Amino acid sequence: MNKTKQVLLHTCIWIALLVFFMLLGSNSKISYRTVVVVIYFGLINIGIFYINYLFILPRFLNQKRYTDCAIRIVALILGVAVLKFGIAVVFKDLVLARGVQKGVYLSFLDYFLGAVIINCFFVFLSTGFRFMVDWFVNEKIHTALQNEKLTAELAFLKSQINPHFLFNSLNNIYSLAYQKSERTPEAILKLSEIMRYMLYESNDNKVSLDKEIRYLENYIILQKLRFKNNASVVMNVEGDPQNNYIMPLILISFVENAFKHGIATDAENPITIYIKVSLGKLYFSIHNLKNNHNKDQTVGIGLANVKRRLDLFYKNQYRLEIENGSSLFSCNLYLDL
Repeated sequence: MNKTKQVLLHTCIWIALLVFFMLLGSNSKISYRTVVVVIYFGLINIGIFYINYLFILPRFLNQKRYTDCAIRIVALILGVAVLKFGIAVVFKDLVLARGVQKGVYLSFLDYFLGAVIINCFFVFLSTGFRFMVDWFVNEKIHTALQNEKLTAELAFLKSQINPHFLFNSLNNIYSLAYQKSERTPEAILKLSEIMRYMLYESNDNKVSLDKEIRYLENYIILQKLRFKNNASVVMNVEGDPQNNYIMPLILISFVENAFKHGIATDAENPITIYIKVSLGKLYFSIHNLKNNHNKDQTVGIGLANVKRRLDLFYKNQYRLEIENGSSLFSCNLYLDL
């Protein structure tokens, strides 16, 4: 809410309160005494509220100058009580008169103590309101900072995926080119389609699960070209992925890990990928034989990356099970879409 709207809202609230108390203090019609008491002293009380709210608390309490803050609040309460008595003397027949008996008025001490109590109430009211406003502002700032941090971390983690994947894919294409394979142009085309998805279509927080699956299929095709169609991969999709959305580039790390650190050329034990979508939930599993001769330790980049992204974006909305056996590696991901 901008400042103009805030001022307008505060003004309307105080006017409504003043009118309410004038009507409450009169029987059938608004008397002169009611106008004097409510308007004059009401405006002074409003002044107490804003002097404390706008000047004392921000300048002293927020700066942790507690003693200075307390001194000024006490001075405000006592000083305004004296001011009120001075105005009351001007309208003593309306304000200070004790009962119906003429010539009998409240003493300075009696009136002063009552005014101090009222002033304390408005100081307490403005202090409580200040704390409430500051709490909401701080919460808003905290939430914004958390969102910015989350966005920055996700962007960084995503940026780690692209070079890692590109590096591996270029190595694969280099291998085809070195062998003078006729499938090199097809591999370059598939890589182009994959990179287009990674650079342009995966910039949103979520993408269609159908697009993410097509991205996996293109990656698998690229890998099959690398292995001269000797790669054994079985991928089954069950359910309707078109009407569901997922954070982009989550599933690729598991598939890439299977090709890089597993055995992809065993027809009897193929890389098995199963995706099931049902009632807003995703079940993803992948199983592959391990290549124990592969000593590359960079597997940590992909899986540690995807775990961190899941923690950031799907906190308490996923379960990841990884079984790293002596000869078999498997992952099961349960995710609320």
